[in-house]
Amino acid sequence: MPSAEAKLKKNRCANCFDCPCCMHTLSTRATNIPAPLPDDPTKTAMKKAYYLACGFCRWTSRDVGMADKSVASGGWQEPENPHTQRINKLIEYYQQLAHREKQDRDRKKLARRRQCMPLAFSEKYGLGTRLQRQRSGAPISSLSGLSLKEGEDQKEISIEPAQALDEVEPLPEDCYTRPISLPEVTTLRQRLLQPDFQPAGASQLHPRHKHLLMKRSLRCRKCEHNLSKPEFNPTSIKFKIQLVAVSYIPEVRIMSIPNLRNMKESQVLLTLTNPVENITHVTLAACEDEDPDDINSTAKVMVPSKELVLAGKDAAAEYDELAEPQDFQDDPDVVAFRKSNKIGFFIKVIPQKEEDADVTVSFKIRHDFRNLAAPVRPSEEGAETTAEAIWLTHHVELRLGPLAP
Repeated sequence: MPSAEAKLKKNRCANCFDCPCCMHTLSTRATNIPAPLPDDPTKTAMKKAYYLACGFCRWTSRDVGMADKSVASGGWQEPENPHTQRINKLIEYYQQLAHREKQDRDRKKLARRRQCMPLAFSEKYGLGTRLQRQRSGAPISSLSGLSLKEGEDQKEISIEPAQALDEVEPLPEDCYTRPISLPEVTTLRQRLLQPDFQPAGASQLHPRHKHLLMKRSLRCRKCEHNLSKPEFNPTSIKFKIQLVAVSYIPEVRIMSIPNLRNMKESQVLLTLTNPVENITHVTLAACEDEDPDDINSTAKVMVPSKELVLAGKDAAAEYDELAEPQDFQDDPDVVAFRKSNKIGFFIKVIPQKEEDADVTVSFKIRHDFRNLAAPVRPSEEGAETTAEAIWLTHHVELRLGPLAP
């Protein structure tokens, strides 16, 4: 919804509610209840009734005595705050006070600007006669646009200061002797989420309107291109543009780790997933001795020297039974398995330290990247052109866990 409408509704949704017990979203449930017929009160008929229920903690609006509704949306009973009039009057008073302070600041700025106007400049360009015409006619206030209502004096709002009380309500006599049932007592978080009532018992908890959520768009700092732009529909979780790095860089994950022993070679199985729709070529290389990124490594790593080829991502591949599998001629000593756009490959690790810290390995991953979102330059001959491949290099750091005892 527009920001003005959200501000008018105090940034809360009119139809959605949060559970006052566990703060999850409440859902509307329907049930059949017997109701007397209008023609014959002695006879009853089943009638649909709706109530609010939480699917997580099983709290319902019937637990606090809220009446069921005959319609599924709107019209839920809400408790009234006895201090609503006082709060609204204080808000109006401080709004008027803020507006008055803004007028004083603008008046000081305007008076400061008028002192700097030279007389020769006004005579040269005829500003003096224009000012004289304004003085001879009806008076025009320079600050008339700063008031809420032009030509009308605002009625000053007066408030009564709050009075401190010397005496407070005494505690009940059985305060220290009455046994406490924890399910019937509200927690501190439940009370602070309802500051206008601060219910002490679970029977006083009422559902609260859900806070409005905001989708934020993200732009690149260099080219100001939209990295992620949300859909206008609030129920949609998709983004119009996806140019974040995780959508283009191959993902490396740990699949299985053997027992790691100091100064002994172990074989670790990793997976590599291609997030783009075209074939990606990946090469791995160990970090050099003076690499500034290699500061946490505690083991020596040996990566495969052969190039790894990843198939393109196809969302419908698992449902397409007629699709022919591609033959990439993988080396079984390097590639353990291949499934769609994901492969499993081996690396060899030799821990170098006997400390209790986790074994950490680092290496470089180099892959080709085609910016399909950028506009492609048209060729002179009019033939179709494809995006040029750019080779990118990233530093990968994996924590493999502690050494085996």
